[in-house]
Amino acid sequence: MELTKDLCAERVGFPREQKILADIAQETRDTPGFETLTDEELFEKVDAILLEKIKNGEKQAYFQLGLLYFEQGMYDKARIYFDRSQDFDFQSLYQLSVMLYDGVGGPQNTKLAVKYMERLANSKSSQARHLLPAVRFNLGRAYFQGYGVKPQSDSEAEKWWLLAADDGNPQGSVRAQSTLGMFYSRKDDSLDLKKAFFWHTEACGNGSIESQGALGVMYEYGIGVKKNTDSAYICLKDAADRGNVYAMGNLVSLFYRRKLYTKAADLASKVAMLDDVMLIAQETDCVPTYIAKGISMACFFCARCLSEGLGLKPDKELAKQMYSRSFYFDPDVCAKLQNITQHGLI
Repeated sequence: MELTKDLCAERVGFPREQKILADIAQETRDTPGFETLTDEELFEKVDAILLEKIKNGEKQAYFQLGLLYFEQGMYDKARIYFDRSQDFDFQSLYQLSVMLYDGVGGPQNTKLAVKYMERLANSKSSQARHLLPAVRFNLGRAYFQGYGVKPQSDSEAEKWWLLAADDGNPQGSVRAQSTLGMFYSRKDDSLDLKKAFFWHTEACGNGSIESQGALGVMYEYGIGVKKNTDSAYICLKDAADRGNVYAMGNLVSLFYRRKLYTKAADLASKVAMLDDVMLIAQETDCVPTYIAKGISMACFFCARCLSEGLGLKPDKELAKQMYSRSFYFDPDVCAKLQNITQHGLI
């Protein structure tokens, strides 16, 4: 798995503030006469309570209100309150930097976003400490993508990701650990498959389903590690069960090449029906490019099964549709699989 440009920002959880919001909502619902409030009515009550807190000078309510709006998908309002409190609340500053970089809730401004990220990265405050791994990952992302920085720099990206990864510390950025695994898999000066295997192993041990799928592929084809078909199956199966679509596509390929056509056809038919790549990326924290590759692989092998009557009732017309769908999601994957099929390699 080589690193692609479509990296998403590091997510940060805010459990303390989310609990505060949940407690306010529960207390409101427990108030006599409010037991039957609809979700919309409850939201309005919580909104009003937080606005009153802000009016009374409670600074932490700014971030809480911004978080409430953000979780409701009201990104424009969320951005307003994160912006109003970014001078005195590091969490607001973090959220604002991400929204500015990605253009969420308003115009994109990557230069200002990077300025805010650097402010966080250079902060000595203990209140910013828990944000540092994510901030460092996002700065690495900016340098890798070349947005908001001059010039684009892979070496700067690598530096920030290594800081974020924190030697594989589970409290560091697991996304940075997984990203380094992909970074060292690139066919350029950064290629180092031993480092790629190391970082994917660290990230997998810390819960990354992206790296778990990558390890499955590395074991299956002997990339950076001795080939091990049992380990390949375990990694791909576990990652697929946890929602990694690229692992699902490779698991279909594994089943098909081992002539387990019923298993291949069954899984391929399910994965081929997936459609919203960006939604899957949000839900799984996986890179969109590889989600699309996984769907493309599944569509291709589904087409093969339909064309040859392997594990499925033959249907030439549906097979054509599946081939077209494979090409739609990733032309390169489709062409590569078509080429090795024509040469009798699968």
